[in-house]
Amino acid sequence: MSRSTKIVATIGPASTDFDVLVKMIRAGVDVVRLNFSHGKAQDHIDRARLVREAAAECGREVAIMADMQGPKIRVGKFENSKIELVNGDKFILDAKWGENGELGNQDRVGLDYKALPQDVRPDDKLLLNDGLIVLVVDKVIGSEIYTTVKIGGELSNNKGINRQGGGLTAPALTAKDMEDIKTAMSFQCDYLAISFPKSSTDMEMARTLANIAGEPYGHKPMMIAKIERAEAIPVLQEILDASDGIMVARGDLAVEVGNAAVPALQKRMIRMARESNKLAITATQMMESMIFNAVPTRAEVSDVANAVLDGTDAVMTSAETASGRYPIETVEMMAAICVEAEQSEYNKLDADFLNATFTRIDQSIAYAALFTAHHLEVKAIVALTESGSTALWMSRHNIDTPIYALTPSVLTERKASLYRNVKAFNLAQAGDSATVMRQAEELLVARGIVKKDDIIVVTWGSRMGYAGGTNALRIVKVGQVVNK
Repeated sequence: MSRSTKIVATIGPASTDFDVLVKMIRAGVDVVRLNFSHGKAQDHIDRARLVREAAAECGREVAIMADMQGPKIRVGKFENSKIELVNGDKFILDAKWGENGELGNQDRVGLDYKALPQDVRPDDKLLLNDGLIVLVVDKVIGSEIYTTVKIGGELSNNKGINRQGGGLTAPALTAKDMEDIKTAMSFQCDYLAISFPKSSTDMEMARTLANIAGEPYGHKPMMIAKIERAEAIPVLQEILDASDGIMVARGDLAVEVGNAAVPALQKRMIRMARESNKLAITATQMMESMIFNAVPTRAEVSDVANAVLDGTDAVMTSAETASGRYPIETVEMMAAICVEAEQSEYNKLDADFLNATFTRIDQSIAYAALFTAHHLEVKAIVALTESGSTALWMSRHNIDTPIYALTPSVLTERKASLYRNVKAFNLAQAGDSATVMRQAEELLVARGIVKKDDIIVVTWGSRMGYAGGTNALRIVKVGQVVNK
């Protein structure tokens, strides 16, 4: 397997053409992100169908991630679409402005987030447009927030607002999100990303809503918490425990905690996710210059490579592939950077591997497979799995040996497309273990993954077809007769 780190690509106007999407998948896209901040429900349903069709054209499964918008903490619209704020200007954010159709002007603008006047105090700093504009709160009178411009610039329609240090009370799940979750479940998204969670309660509520909405389809998505609020950092472990993975959403997070704090937080979050057997996605401005340019900057190359070296499961594109000029080239370049970074790694089992504790038999088998592969010249680790859990646990530890999840479940195959160092294939697991293992061996040989006399480690459950039943491990030399 040439690349362990996965690529999540956001699709939009630049990438919803069938041929473009096919080329992006062939270039290396593993997960397609649908951004529910833009478009209507039917748009997302149509794009999900397009993704499935394009993946089928490529002969592989690709996961779909539905990314919820979260609370709209934004300014309203302006008379001329934008204004220019100058240092020292006085400017008013007015929660009631616009109720009668008024548009913003040089003196004031309305707010989508009506509770902002209750959330701020004098001397608070408000950061607009991803922190490019800084306003200092002078006073709050009723619905009006009087401010002085500390750092000016162009402010246009619907730009975001953050309070430095966090502290906004907006709930993670809005009424729109609740409806969007129903839409996402109608096409059985594989991953559901929740914006701005502040606690495990936010993630638990989102999971409950998703499971209820998915019940008619017999579907439960994996939950991704987008870490983009300052309040989420102290309770990160709690949020991890309530989620299946996290997204290091560096845009809003950087605005709240400061740009300088983000690199160390990124490393910490990825490490905590791996230690908790959870997934990690690194996102925001990874290849930003490729929105307009055919090649990335050297800094962007280093950014992607460092995320790989940090151990992230996936790196993600946003506008680069959604609306940029070079969506295919962006994926190709990102894949090449990942491969190069992985080749520079010194992979070994983590130093604390032997101190790991577990109580489940299937987790014990997963760790035994890693230990065996580490000490033998093993070509591949093969997990015959229903749920994909065994492959996920193994992927949390650094090892040179690629992991192949062979599963009868298409849903598991799609979800595993996000796991680092795991490649999933569909394999029916009917019959006795000897038959299934022979079929697994034939599949790997046919795909050129292994050849005669290669050694592989195989994990499986004596009751095949049942989730959580992995209880056996076998060391196999390819081409030998497998006895019952």
